[in-house]
Amino acid sequence: MRLREHDVVATVRRLQLRELRSWVRAGWIKPARGDGGPFFDELDIARIRLICDLRKEMSLSADTVPTILSLLDQLHGLRHQLHRLAEAVNQQPEETRIAVLKAYRRLEGRD
Repeated sequence: MRLREHDVVATVRRLQLRELRSWVRAGWIKPARGDGGPFFDELDIARIRLICDLRKEMSLSADTVPTILSLLDQLHGLRHQLHRLAEAVNQQPEETRIAVLKAYRRLEGRD
């Protein structure tokens, strides 16, 4: 899905065009650029809905939103790294996987 600005505003009814443009200028949303201007994908729409929730439902200030978005981006990145680490561990021989699991449980205090 690739939506233009007006399509995004029609899709996310709580959103006004000036808000969308302001959020793009602020770097909160980073749409793809095309000949006809910005294009928004499904992830952009989800982020826009989140920002609407933060600003409109939770009444968070514009100064707070970048911090929350940064923390969520970091969390997403860490989840991705953890997933790759789990895949790498799963590719190891069984005895290595068992040793890793035991070491993890020891660190968690679950001997």
